[in-house]
Amino acid sequence: MNAAVTSVALARSVVVRRERRVAAEPKTILINGGKMTKALHLARAFHAAGHRVVMVESGKYWLSGHRFSKAVDRFYTVPNPEAEGYGPALADIVAKEAVDVFVPVSSPLGSQYDARVKDLLGDTCEVVHGDPETVRRLDDKFEFTALANSVGLPAPEAFKITDPSQVLEFDFDAHPGPFILKSIPYDPVHRLNLTRLPLATTAKTAAFVSSLPISPEQPWIMQRFVKGQEYCTHATVRDGEVAVYGCCESSAFQVNYEMVEHPGIEAWVRRFVSGLSLTGQVSFDFIETAEGELYAIECNPRTHSAITMFYDHPGLAAAYLDAEGPTVEPLPSSRPTYWLYQELWRLMSDPAAFRRQMGVILGGKEAIFDWDDPLPFLMVHHAQIPWLLVQNLLASKSWLRIDFNIGKLIEPAGD
Repeated sequence: MNAAVTSVALARSVVVRRERRVAAEPKTILINGGKMTKALHLARAFHAAGHRVVMVESGKYWLSGHRFSKAVDRFYTVPNPEAEGYGPALADIVAKEAVDVFVPVSSPLGSQYDARVKDLLGDTCEVVHGDPETVRRLDDKFEFTALANSVGLPAPEAFKITDPSQVLEFDFDAHPGPFILKSIPYDPVHRLNLTRLPLATTAKTAAFVSSLPISPEQPWIMQRFVKGQEYCTHATVRDGEVAVYGCCESSAFQVNYEMVEHPGIEAWVRRFVSGLSLTGQVSFDFIETAEGELYAIECNPRTHSAITMFYDHPGLAAAYLDAEGPTVEPLPSSRPTYWLYQELWRLMSDPAAFRRQMGVILGGKEAIFDWDDPLPFLMVHHAQIPWLLVQNLLASKSWLRIDFNIGKLIEPAGD
């Protein structure tokens, strides 16, 4: 069925050609994170605006479906971000392809290494990313709390945990909870575990914290749990000025994005990035209580998948390259974005939700499929993900779930 739809779309694109703008100053844009949908969306935005796109990804994801996009002029594989050769490999591509601007679409593990690449490239090309120290502090959930407080913005009470005994000895009477534990380094397995502490008995609390990989090398944050509506935001900023902004309701496992207006959150974001004169892409998670209290619970200094809400915005590429104009937000006509295979899985898992899931599918925009650029949709689902499954099968490696949004299998000790 997908092959048939793709064939029709390819035939249609020959007859109905989407107009591509001619940039006044065409640039070559380097985008990494090529397995993720957000990289595809940025590639399409820059291509539509008349720029040339070079996409890269680590060798494990060489069969990324996005490399087949008409928006991608060249595709390269590079070492993993933590490998010694990662920075030099990007520098070689920048020189070979005469790259003007590097827009990192970092993985959680990669944002710090992309910041170091910024130092390595120097004046060779512009890098839309923060410096290493700023990225490190934003990515550290405990230090982010301190940063927010330093510019007078609220964040939940938090404590750094490097040993399970700190939780067992914690005075919960003096600090009414409940609290939740979150790994400061990215942890794909435990990130959705929101067990509230303390548990009913000390023994149960001890058993729980002892099951977590807490150590000085892998510190955790014990953060006061705030009950309320969750929100997430994406902001592309230059010298503290917001060039691109989007906000939507959120959840622990987020694969649906629809713009919502929330003046309080937007004001918080603008005040934070301005107070620290940030440059780069920053994503925030918020919780608003029933009483209207707003708390920022963490920051991720990288592109958010909410960038998919800008799929039809003609000004997205220009906003990344020049912050002189007004802030770009999703168009009022934009439909909520979703991933079809995630929705089909939900439909099969809960047939009673048929009406709701069909409403999502019929009323929204599939995040990967595009009538003018259909090959990524076919190749992600019929090459990229099956290849990863085969690799894990051959290596007898376990995996927890498929995430079509970020184009990978969620694995223990994964990226």
